[in-house]
Amino acid sequence: MNTNFFKKTLWASITAIALSACGGDKAPEQAAAPADAKEAKTLAITAIVEHPALDAARTGAIEQLAAEGYKEGENLTVTFQSAQGNMATAGQIAKQFVSDNPDVIYAIATPSAQALAAATSDLPIVFSAVTDPVEAKLVASLEKSDNNITGASDVLPYEPQIELIRELVPNVKNVGFVYNPGEVNSTVVLKSLKEKLAPLGINVVEAPASKSTDITQAAKSLVGKVDVFYTSTDNMVVNAYEAIYQVAKDAKIPLIASNTEAVERGAVAALGVNYTDLGKESGKIIARIFKGEKPADIPVFIPQKLDLVVSKKHAAEQGLELPEAVLQRATKVHE
Repeated sequence: MNTNFFKKTLWASITAIALSACGGDKAPEQAAAPADAKEAKTLAITAIVEHPALDAARTGAIEQLAAEGYKEGENLTVTFQSAQGNMATAGQIAKQFVSDNPDVIYAIATPSAQALAAATSDLPIVFSAVTDPVEAKLVASLEKSDNNITGASDVLPYEPQIELIRELVPNVKNVGFVYNPGEVNSTVVLKSLKEKLAPLGINVVEAPASKSTDITQAAKSLVGKVDVFYTSTDNMVVNAYEAIYQVAKDAKIPLIASNTEAVERGAVAALGVNYTDLGKESGKIIARIFKGEKPADIPVFIPQKLDLVVSKKHAAEQGLELPEAVLQRATKVHE
């Protein structure tokens, strides 16, 4: 073979290819993306159950993300699955989401967050509506998680709750508390309530319910033993709230809640966080992670503002007249 001829032919071919790639036959370049355009992201959302408070935390986050420039259907893909109150299902959802590998997983309520924490130590997890994320072993501390998890807590100061109970029922001696013993949120609240109320000479009479179908019987077991019902953000209890309301109405025992959405469903009054706002705080955290921050570097959000919501109708049904001072302070009054 003529070596010089081979080299010349090869060089000519390479030159022709290069010229073709750079010449007038090339496809038009795509228009540059606007400087403020957000990179497309994926968000997987799960909740242990669907009820008004948790639904508000979900919609609040999506609304806030849109305000941050991440709009569902445009540059944000959102998937949602509810565990329907079943922990086994929560575990299955967690495994599926980890397999899907979204940019962020948004876990609403403690059981769903715990299921995801057990499923991945890598993917970013943002929680919402978790009362005590440290006790739930989701984060090492509220200031710095030291892992792939952060979020927004719905923890409440107990003193204002107790003041409201005593203001509405001045002679209260026994507070009835229906709860799911399998939910960390509820056991933490129960322990703290006992510690806070004991020095005031007030007892907490507990009624555990392991299934939603047990709620009615648990509430009925407290009739004749308590002066008031107090409900926490226990997800199973909130999901079956009408059952407690019916018992409270029939027995003329005032029902006081710690989540404001419960007032529309039967509570006389509630002093608690606004779950839409809590969801928006979670949305802010999700956006920060979308932009490159690590969950370990983002402190857990703790709400400072509480809303007081009352219902004149439910108060009358349960044999209670709302004091004028409470009506004046209320953020919202249902007639």
